Amino acid sequence: MKNLKINNRFTAELPADPDESNEPRQVTNALFSYVNPTKPANPQLIHASETVAELVGISKDEIQSEPFLNAFSGKEVLPETRPYALCYAGHQFGNWAGQLGDGRAINLTEVEHNNQFFTLQLKGAGKTPYSRTADGLAVLRSSIREYLCAEAMFYLGVPTTRSLSLMLSGDEVLRDILYNGNPAYEKGAIVCRVAPSFIRFGSFEMITSRNELKNLKQFVEYTIKHYFPEIEGEPKDQYVQFFQKVADTTREMILHWQRVGFVHGVMNTDNMSIHGITIDYGPYGWLENYDPNWTPNTTDSQNRRYRFGNQPQVAQWNLYQLANALYPLINDAKPLENILESFINKFNSDYKEMFLSKLGLFTSIETDSELITDLEENLQLSETDMTIFFRNLNRIKKEDSVENAFEKIIDAFYIPKEIANNVLENWTSWFSSYLKRLQTEKLSDEERIAKMNTINPKYVLRNYMAQLSIDAADQGDFSLVSEFYSLLQKPYDEQPEMEKWFAKRPDWARSKVGCSMLSCSS
Repeated sequence: MKNLKINNRFTAELPADPDESNEPRQVTNALFSYVNPTKPANPQLIHASETVAELVGISKDEIQSEPFLNAFSGKEVLPETRPYALCYAGHQFGNWAGQLGDGRAINLTEVEHNNQFFTLQLKGAGKTPYSRTADGLAVLRSSIREYLCAEAMFYLGVPTTRSLSLMLSGDEVLRDILYNGNPAYEKGAIVCRVAPSFIRFGSFEMITSRNELKNLKQFVEYTIKHYFPEIEGEPKDQYVQFFQKVADTTREMILHWQRVGFVHGVMNTDNMSIHGITIDYGPYGWLENYDPNWTPNTTDSQNRRYRFGNQPQVAQWNLYQLANALYPLINDAKPLENILESFINKFNSDYKEMFLSKLGLFTSIETDSELITDLEENLQLSETDMTIFFRNLNRIKKEDSVENAFEKIIDAFYIPKEIANNVLENWTSWFSSYLKRLQTEKLSDEERIAKMNTINPKYVLRNYMAQLSIDAADQGDFSLVSEFYSLLQKPYDEQPEMEKWFAKRPDWARSKVGCSMLSCSS
């Protein structure tokens, strides 16, 4: 790959683990460990993103080449590179977990292209010093979900890592999908994901927890220098500005999650990026019916810490842990506390504006909060598909009667016969208020609808769709992976030929493993 410009800033400037044995262990006074990927038995390219390849300096023709296959399956190490795994810690489900690290991810290298820097990372490429008792591998089902979801999120306008390639390894991997004592062999796979870096909140937590303050200072200053060059001033002021930047981009990311109905499922501090991008797609999902208490993660089914409606609060809690990690450099809690206190206030203000835009209301008036609250309550009276409901609001015109308006969103209800009596009265009341509110908007119907159609997606990667592509791929048919990849590149477009995917979750998917129930198993 002739235009791949290697630039290993991370390994050149930060302390490495001197022990290069690939055995699980505690790693101290180091931010990473050198480790080579496990060579796959018989790698096969399933799909690759031409746009992401171009982003990092790989041509369309090179995607089909043997060097591409070998490099991004882990079969061969790129020239002038030394792959490595990151050392980090984290809070998992609110509890301190200590050292975690890249247990099944290996960073191949950093590259520079068009004055931008990217880290290329293989997920599922084998054991690292941070794998603990695991094998560091990944299976086809989780790899398809990660590959498609990252790209789906990008085209939805949600900050995210990107997906370069999806490959079969040719190896069989043993997994217990629901942790119920029934392990089975599955096809192994490898995803190459791309991000500015894979530095996490837990990267700083790890160093501070071990009181490695010299490394902490060096790491924070490295991060500011390379990823936040606009930050200036005295060192302590820079550290506070850095925290403010992370808080701001995290808030914006969560706002986008709520806008499109995305639930991450594993918002541990080790899964939070300092770039404010979505990373680590495990048991995620999109809301089918609008349920703020839904989580896709079976591990979280009892406490529902990472439920849809709690994501802003968890983000703030995670930022609090990052603030604790940075505190030894600042020695002043007040500026950090101010940022944390303002996080939810700013989020709530932004959330109101975002929610109104989903309704096609682009100016705010005093009664809008009540309109939003009433709608959120109505959406939970009977199973209501979030994506279809908000997308179909684009059919409503200012001059519509309440009956006509209601009829235009009726397809969003899973059990239409439940929309009767008090439920129907509540909806009638809400649509009456909504139509009156539309009359106050200066935009024409056509202008308003055009703007709404850039905010409310028509197509998202519903869990049942991902599962259909997985089931087909298990049989060697990757056509649905390609079809969904194409579909999700234009999630706001009508795409009449893809209309069948603008549909509620089918009954068979209501309780099917992989559709409503997902675990942290790879």
